[in-house]
Order: sequence, then C-alpha cells, then structure tokens
Amino acid sequence: MQRESGGAPASPGASGADGSMEVNTEEQVSNSRGHYPKEVVKKRPGNVSRESRGSTSSRSSRKSFRLDYRLEEDVTKSKKGKDGRFINPWPTWNALALSKVLKFAVMEKDHTNIPSSKMELDEGLPIKEPYFVKNPELVGDVSNGIRVTWLGHASLMVEMEGLTFLTDPMFSQRASPVQFCGPKRFRNPPCTVAQLPKIDAVLISHNHYDHLDYNTVLSLNQRFGSDLRWFVPLGLLGWMQNCGCENVIELDWWEENCVPGHDEVTFVFTPVQHWSKRTVTDDNKALWGSWCVLGPWNRFFFAGDTGYCVAFEQIGKRYGPFDLAAIPIGAYEPRWFMKYNHVNPEEAVRIHIDVQSKRSIGIHWGTFALANEYYLEPRRKLEEARERYGLKSEDFFVLNHGESTNLIENKGFQ
Repeated sequence: MQRESGGAPASPGASGADGSMEVNTEEQVSNSRGHYPKEVVKKRPGNVSRESRGSTSSRSSRKSFRLDYRLEEDVTKSKKGKDGRFINPWPTWNALALSKVLKFAVMEKDHTNIPSSKMELDEGLPIKEPYFVKNPELVGDVSNGIRVTWLGHASLMVEMEGLTFLTDPMFSQRASPVQFCGPKRFRNPPCTVAQLPKIDAVLISHNHYDHLDYNTVLSLNQRFGSDLRWFVPLGLLGWMQNCGCENVIELDWWEENCVPGHDEVTFVFTPVQHWSKRTVTDDNKALWGSWCVLGPWNRFFFAGDTGYCVAFEQIGKRYGPFDLAAIPIGAYEPRWFMKYNHVNPEEAVRIHIDVQSKRSIGIHWGTFALANEYYLEPRRKLEEARERYGLKSEDFFVLNHGESTNLIENKGFQ
C-alpha cells in the first residue's frame, strides 16, 4: 500500500498523453529509470503480511516513459483550508448551510414516484444478466475497442487495453453506514461479486456511501486479494488499509499511476466539484475527483459525482478526446439544493462536450432515490438535452442494468 512520494503529477513536461500517443525514443531511454520518484510502501504497523512484502504494491509500477503533451496549460490543483481540510477551488461552488439542508429535508416534495410493483419496475428499468455470467470466456475479447457494462448507479465494468476494471463498485442494498436504514436501492445489482470475472483494478471517485461501500470493498478484497489494485483519492489510504486492502494507490489531482504489468495504460486522478464525508467529523478530510484511463488505443473518462465546473474543460484540453466518458445524469432536483453537487442531464451533455468525448454513458441514476426528480426523468431529460445540442442517441446513451455495449474504433456500436 502506498502513497506516491512527491506525487509525480501528470503535469506538462512530466507525463501524460497527446493526440498521437507518440513517444520520444531518446527521452524514453533516458527516463526509463529515474523519471518517477520511488514509491513508498505504507504498511500497517505490526501487521505486515508476507504477501504485502512481496506483492505488486511494494514494487515500482510507474510508467517508464514520458508522453509528449499537445498543450502546457495551467490546471487547477487541489487545495486545503486553514483547518487542513480539502476545499473546492471553483467559483461555481457554494457550500450548503445547515438551514438549507433542513429546508430540503422538510419542505421539498418527493417526486420520485418509484413503483411498488416489480413488474412495473422491470418494464421501466429491466435488469439483464451480464454476459460474463454465462460466457466468462468472452471477457477481454474487445479487439482494440472498449466494452462497458452497467452494474447500476455509478458502477461500471470496463474492458479496454487488456484490463478489466470497476468504477465505484456498489453491491449492497443500502447506501448507508448500516444496512437497516438509509437510502435503499430499488433495482438490485445484476450480478454478485462472486459472479464477476477477474478484475484488475477498481477506481474510487470519493468516499460517499453510494460510491464507496464497505461491504463491497470487503467482498472484492476477499475474492481478489492483493492482485486487485485500488486507485483512490488522497486521504483514503488509511480507510482502505483498515479494510484489509494491500494493493492501494492514493493520488492527488493530476497524479498518475498504472496497474503492474500494464505500464502502457495510465490512470490519472482529475478534479471535479464535490465533497467528501462518511462520519460526523470527517468532512472533506479526503479528496474527491474523476479518473482518466489513457491507453495506446482508447481513452476512458469516469466523472464520478460532480457539480458543473471548469475542471472538465481543463481535462478535455489535457487528455481529450476520449473514446468513452461515464457521466452522472441523476439525483439533481431541486436545483437550488443539488446543483453544486450533482449535474443535471443538460449539464452532463456539457461535460460530454467539455471533455471532448466521442461517446458517453449516463450513470448515477435508476438505482437509488437520492434526490426528488421522477425516477425515470433522467433518461427523458437526457434525450431532450441531446436534441438541443444536436447529438445523436449513440453519442450519449444509457444502458439497462447488466447490459453491455462494445465500442469498436470507427465502427460504433456492436
């Protein structure tokens, strides 16, 4: 388990990706040993297992070459307040006072209207058995494209560049510190952790309960152990250690790392406008963000959970265009309360444009009732926003729970 010593941010002139993915051969040789600082293994005192001493997390796995940049623009770095807690550096951010939280809880009407009938739910939001349950031999067979499977809410299984990874995996019934109360899912996961194929990595965007689920983390760690690499925001390493996870990479905004044995694929932690909290006293002690996955053939962007801000233009200029982006489209009403934390479908389309994505998938909807809009409204509002911005249905789409789609270069949907 480690936190990068010195960070090795993906900054101009350091490392990143340009449109052609060309590598300077002389620079590759000269930097193959000394470009990145050594990784520091952070072990739990008195409880260092044999696996952690010899695991991939204790060996350097950074990219051994430097990619050229098209642009060398400034980017917004993470910031902390005088109390040592992270803050949003965006002018579009406005922290909500307790009075507004109480007004939302007491005064606002719930328009979700989630049916009590399973038949009606199945008609509006069908759950499909993922292809890999019956055909595990097909996992990874994506040629030079990307296959994405929606597992509900912000959870995706993505296959690209010889890797299979999850985003914000959530398999519990409630997004809560306990399983007897709190937001309950109205659509079950399409599979169990036991039915997943081999997973190489997990991307965590932030520590809210609908994105970082304790029981899911335990289950994944029990199944895959130190072979599974966790990419988490700055401030979450200790929490992951307490869950028993040993192969953990903790990153600040614009820092990068990779999966051992797959140095050609870069995982970069990038900014969003959000916040973090799991207990009464830990507000914003951990960072929040999005993820860029940059490979020789494809680029993927995972927005996590966010309000709209200028970060996405910075990400698009630095790492775009993306072949696929996963962007939240739900939990946005009422706007006076939610707009600083959650984008609506129209703002999601603007993010699609800002990050220069060829195609995007809508996430963060159809699973938990976390706001007050009608439970199927995000899908309809996305259709309306696409039409206003002149996008086709395949440019920004949604999937059924458990459904997959293949995006093959220059061939569209398969």
